[in-house]
Amino acid sequence: MLATNPDFDVLIVGAGISGIGMAAHMETLCPGRSYALVERRENLGGTWDLFRYPGVRSDSDMHTLGFNFEPWRHEKSIADAPAILDYLHRIVDERGIREHIRFGHKVLSADWRGDEARWHVEIELADGSVTRLTANFLYLGSGYYDYDEPFDPGFDFGEFSGQVVHPQFWPEDFDYAGKRVVVIGSGATAVTIVPAMARKAGHVTMLQRTPTWMFSRPAKDRIANFLRRVLPERLAYRITRWKNIKMQDIGFKRAREKPEKVKEFLHKRIDRAFGGTGYDVAAFTPPYNPWDQRLCLVPDNDLFEAIRGDRATIETGRIAGFVKEGIELEGGKVLPADVIVTATGLKLAVAGKIAISQDGAPVDFAQRYYYKGCMFSNLPNLAVVFGYLNASWTLRADINSDYICRLLNEMAAKRADIAVPVLTEADEAKLEEDDIFDFSSGYIQRSRHIMPKNAVAFPWRLNQEYVLDRKRMATDPIEDGILALRRADAAAEPQLEAAE
Repeated sequence: MLATNPDFDVLIVGAGISGIGMAAHMETLCPGRSYALVERRENLGGTWDLFRYPGVRSDSDMHTLGFNFEPWRHEKSIADAPAILDYLHRIVDERGIREHIRFGHKVLSADWRGDEARWHVEIELADGSVTRLTANFLYLGSGYYDYDEPFDPGFDFGEFSGQVVHPQFWPEDFDYAGKRVVVIGSGATAVTIVPAMARKAGHVTMLQRTPTWMFSRPAKDRIANFLRRVLPERLAYRITRWKNIKMQDIGFKRAREKPEKVKEFLHKRIDRAFGGTGYDVAAFTPPYNPWDQRLCLVPDNDLFEAIRGDRATIETGRIAGFVKEGIELEGGKVLPADVIVTATGLKLAVAGKIAISQDGAPVDFAQRYYYKGCMFSNLPNLAVVFGYLNASWTLRADINSDYICRLLNEMAAKRADIAVPVLTEADEAKLEEDDIFDFSSGYIQRSRHIMPKNAVAFPWRLNQEYVLDRKRMATDPIEDGILALRRADAAAEPQLEAAE
């Protein structure tokens, strides 16, 4: 249909969970389509290769953080980063994906050119040189946060004489044995780091401005491991995956409908972990309801065990300043520290900070509506992955990959080059806008101004209900009266007829 073909049918950005998932789906569902996967780092894995802090692990079970097409075979359902990387490496090797990955390729910009029905993508190589690739379809699996800069709370460390470390840039072979450590933060990263560092440090204090709701569970899923022994591997995986999906869904909805009951349930589990004594319940009682922010997972009670063993403590307070010997709180108390770990959160980024443009005009995602949680209004041939906040990231990655493969096959069947979710000004004026994220987490609230728009009604939204999304994405027709499939030369045909 076009005079020349693009370099690739699909260019996938990012070799983490999202990008690898899309490549695996293409290998199975779109075997005739060409693709490349570009990764800025020298290794695959994304988040799981970037973060090197002590104890780094999943905060979701691997039967849902794992892919729907590849069973999780490890005994532990809550897995550490090396086990997750092993899983991803096995997938790219067994499915022939590795040969499609180009490492050391940082995407700088991507411009959609409608007359050519392709993206022109500018890429910086590891040696600093710049190259360009073209692709008919662009799939962004570049994650949701800034890989270069974490959130900066504006701390002035002043006279502090020790070391300051951020989890996103953990020093190689960092020795903290026997040292006094203060971890600033109470989110998933802090809850992971504190018990891990407490095994070697002299003492670890988790300094929180406000508490976080925590939920303990075994790292090993006994039901999953039993099913693997008595059933075929894939069947056991499907049953466990569906069990965990339903449990996540029920738990989230119960927290929203009966928050006081869920608070009581969470407190009972914490009380049981501490043996009923030796802890301050206020340190585990946030000023918000469960699932107003994401629950922090405590596998095998590791954080609580560290506190019970006097290897760790939790301090609640606000920082007044930093002194030579540590951190001074409002009220005058000083927390002594040789090492301060700033687990203060991530900085969100849209589209991997890639400069996206459409026929040369910059695209402002904050002015575009999500379409089915993976595309954007009036922006052709581009899809992204932004995972669930109330469930595992990979659940959305799987359904988005499957949907885009269905779309690519429909385009091939219709001999179309372009797929665009069309939203006219008149129709947009009728949409009722909704909060894109019904969560109070700091990193979410700080980034609202850069996020795409969200409507109340599907399909113009990023939904937070996997079970419903999965059904819609798999069964709703591709051509739904909104998504238009076109040929690049279609606009020229009437002009040619007139000229004749």
